[in-house]
Amino acid sequence: MDEKQQNFVVMFADIAESTQLYEKLGNTIASQMINKTLLIASSIIKNYNGSIVKTIGDEVMCRFDRADEALFCACELHETMEHQPIHHGVGLVFRIGMHYGPAILQEDGDLFGDAVNIASRMADIAKPRQIITTEMTQNKLTSGELITKCREIDRIHIKGKSKLFSIIEVMWEPDIFDVTHMSTFSANHVGLTNDTPLSITYQGVQHILDPSASAYTFGRDQQCTQVVNSRLVSRVHAKIESRKGRFYLIDESTNGTYLQLGGKRPIFLRREEIALESNGIISFGEDMTSSSDFLVHIDF
Repeated sequence: MDEKQQNFVVMFADIAESTQLYEKLGNTIASQMINKTLLIASSIIKNYNGSIVKTIGDEVMCRFDRADEALFCACELHETMEHQPIHHGVGLVFRIGMHYGPAILQEDGDLFGDAVNIASRMADIAKPRQIITTEMTQNKLTSGELITKCREIDRIHIKGKSKLFSIIEVMWEPDIFDVTHMSTFSANHVGLTNDTPLSITYQGVQHILDPSASAYTFGRDQQCTQVVNSRLVSRVHAKIESRKGRFYLIDESTNGTYLQLGGKRPIFLRREEIALESNGIISFGEDMTSSSDFLVHIDF
């Protein structure tokens, strides 16, 4: 078989939380919704000169020759899904990961190699409605518009690679208010416990969370239990959930969450969790002193 290695932008667009979709709606309806969404994605990919490599369940894999076309395509994928109608109470969204680098293009159009593996890893990192890529992709951009949308959010080790990879988030949302701005941070970690109902107060409104209740979510997304309209807050920023009578604060954000318990030094969480015990204050994306309008008070 004729095979040759070339540089491509390899992109994976994965429909988020499809397993729950099958559980909620059943195989027939879920499959119909996923197939329709993948057809929409395929059409957009082709409009940006992308080549579909294959679809794998709820995921489409494709390649591009130019980084600009790949990122403009990813942005339009997310924007298009934002305007799709809600069916059966569910709106589908993508998680998108991509990487520019060498891959072996087979005669049948399939791809394998370094770029494929790293792009897949980026898709694993991405949250719903995110675009995650690497510094290699960013360096190939020529569009000033796209370059300004890129920001480094992490540096990680990737299996088989000796150097740290710079992880880039592409801020695709057209409304600047919908963009989660980066914040500086420092970290400390402790562990605490609790087994009684929790009072959550935000902007003067109190909610009592019983240990048997479902998770209480915070973020800019209107589907969150508590909407927090700060530019430093992610769409789904954090949640409090109960496990066997103990409450946990779980951060799922870009900028992290500050937690101050019992007047002690604030604790910083970034994609981490901590058990709650005493009364305290939660601040999303920035420290306690600069976010007085968006503080959450917790009391037992």
